[in-house]
Amino acid sequence: MASRRRKVVVLGSTGSIGQSALKVAGDIPDRMEVVGLAARRSVEALAAQISGTGVRRAALADGDHLDALRSAVSSSVKVSGGEEALVELATLPEADMVLIAIVGTAGLRPALAAIEAGKDIAVASKEILVMAGEAVMEAAHRKGVQVLPVDSEHNAIFQCLEGRDPGDVKRLVLTASGGPFRETPVDALARVTVEEALKHPTWDMGPKITIDSATLFNKGLEMIEARWLFGVEMDRVDVVVHPQSIVHSMVEFVDGSVLAQLSHSDMCFPIQYAVTWPERVANTLKPLSFAEVSRLDFAEPRWDDFPALNLAREAGEKGGTLPAVMNAANEVAVAAFLEGGISFPRIWQSVEGAMHAHEVVEHPSLDEILEADRWAREFGRDEG
Repeated sequence: MASRRRKVVVLGSTGSIGQSALKVAGDIPDRMEVVGLAARRSVEALAAQISGTGVRRAALADGDHLDALRSAVSSSVKVSGGEEALVELATLPEADMVLIAIVGTAGLRPALAAIEAGKDIAVASKEILVMAGEAVMEAAHRKGVQVLPVDSEHNAIFQCLEGRDPGDVKRLVLTASGGPFRETPVDALARVTVEEALKHPTWDMGPKITIDSATLFNKGLEMIEARWLFGVEMDRVDVVVHPQSIVHSMVEFVDGSVLAQLSHSDMCFPIQYAVTWPERVANTLKPLSFAEVSRLDFAEPRWDDFPALNLAREAGEKGGTLPAVMNAANEVAVAAFLEGGISFPRIWQSVEGAMHAHEVVEHPSLDEILEADRWAREFGRDEG
C-alpha cells in the first residue's frame, strides 16, 4: 500500500494532546499535514500555532474571543467561532482525518459531522464514546470510516488486536498508573488537597483529566470507551494498576496468550500510529530500553476504596443515557473539588447519587443524550 500524507484537522490544538499532535506533524511532515486548528478560548496559543503551522483555517469554540484572534493572525487565515465553527472545520473538504482532543462534550457534534462527511476520526476525547459510543460506531460502520483511538491505552489495545475478531478476545486489560493516591489509606482520602491531587506521578495533563486519574474515573471512562471501540461486553474489560506506565494495555486471548504494547509515556507515540496506521514510520521519539526500565510492577486496583471503577462498569453494562449522566456528573463534581467546594471522596459520591436518581433512556438519540447530560449537570449543581 502506497504511503500517503494525511491531512488532519486538530480540534483542541492548544491542550496537551493537541500540542503533541503538532509535534508529531513536525516530526513526520511527509506523512502528516495539519490543515485546521481549533481551541476553546486560548487566543495567544492558537495564534502561535497558526503561525507555526501555516494553516489557513481555524476556529474558537468560545466565539466571544474571535475578534482578538482575528487581530492576532494574518488576514489570509479564515477564523470562525462557536459550535458551528467546529462542525465546519471538522468537515473541511481537504481534510481526511479529524483529531478530536476537546475535553468535555463539545467534540461530540463535530465528531459525528466528520463521520457523516466521510472523514476518519482519531479520538482523544473520551466523552465522545462514553456518551454516544453506540451512535458513533454505528455511523462509522455505515459510512465506512475508521475510528482510531489516541488514548494510549486504547491505542495499545488497537495495536495488539490488529483487526482480530472480538470473539478471539477473553479480556481487554487497561493499565492504570494508580494516580497519586495509589497507596494512600482510605481514611486519609477525605483530607487530600487539590494541590496533592494535581500531582500526577507519570503524565503531564490538564487539571480535569489529572483529577480523573486520581479518582480512577479516567480509567472508568476508558472501560466504557473500550467496550464500544472494540465491540466487547463490559465484563470482558478489566483494569490492572501498573505504576511505571510502560505497558499501556494488554489483550488476553481465548487461548491464554497475552499481547501487550510498550513504550515510554509520550502521547506522540499513539498519535503518530493513529495518523500513519496501518503503517509504522520512523521518528525521533525516545526508544525503550529495558535495562533502564529495570522492572514492571502490576497490582489489583482498590475497587472498594476507589468506587469510580465499579460505577463505570455499572454505567457501561446498563448503557443508554447512564454513561452520559456519569460523565456529566463527574465533570461537575471535579469542577467543585478544584474550586474547593467539596472533598475528594465527594466526587464519586456525587456521581453515584446522580446515576441512581436518573431514569435511563435506552438506545437514545443525540438529543436525548445531550438532555441527559444537561440533567446530570443541573442535578450535580443542586446537590453540590
